[in-house]
Amino acid sequence: MSSIYVKSRNVFLDTVNANDYIQLDRVSTIYQSLKDSIKKPLKMILLFGKPGTGKSMFLTKLYKDLLESQNIYLYQTPIIDESEFYKTLAQDIFDTKYNGELNFTQFMKIVASKELKHVPVVLLDEAQLYSETLMEKIRLLSDSRTIKFVITLHKTEKEDLIAKEHFQTRIWETIELENASNVELKIYIQKKLMKANCFDSANMFTQKAVNKISSLTHGNYRDTNKLIYALFDIYSTYEKNNQLQDIKTDQISNKLIEMAAIHTGLIDA
Repeated sequence: MSSIYVKSRNVFLDTVNANDYIQLDRVSTIYQSLKDSIKKPLKMILLFGKPGTGKSMFLTKLYKDLLESQNIYLYQTPIIDESEFYKTLAQDIFDTKYNGELNFTQFMKIVASKELKHVPVVLLDEAQLYSETLMEKIRLLSDSRTIKFVITLHKTEKEDLIAKEHFQTRIWETIELENASNVELKIYIQKKLMKANCFDSANMFTQKAVNKISSLTHGNYRDTNKLIYALFDIYSTYEKNNQLQDIKTDQISNKLIEMAAIHTGLIDA
């Protein structure tokens, strides 16, 4: 039987799974806004934020929630080659297999030849990895109103991507994701653990401990997951070596948080 520390550690594996979605008031409000935007006659919807703020999770959950009621397609890994991008859409959306190279003009002919009852929704994750040329074609596709796109982009320090003229003229809805506050982070951590029936582990996180974690991760969900994974890995190592008596097990100590932060590179030792 797996130990409670190993089980708690695995709760924070760095994966994207819609079942791992944690409801927080602000996050749930934003997610509902995204779902509502899908119903509007919008050409393109932009979901943006810094890495680790939950963009991929939002897309994955949106796909799972709407799969039964909507023609929706999720591409988590960018299709960099332009011809392959069109061929994938042609196959998935219009059930059209195309041999050889497929360019934008040829793809638009396929689109024009097909009649769909509902406008398909295409979810593109990590859209900052697409070339400017392909992004321009995606924007032209959205202008045609034959395909609705929801795209995620990283918000960078140097440049706010939605400020670019070509986004402002075509995107009608922008949704920004942010890091968690200290209070939200505690709820997030405890809910993840309780969802996995790790109630004792959830109770180990005092607000003081969460404040310490937040000071290191700045409330970033991905960094928090990595830190807590490392934290419970330390606990499981102590348990394996029969040394649990040497550390606190009723609450998380700053010492172990700092050890985990060093291990994950959040503290430069």
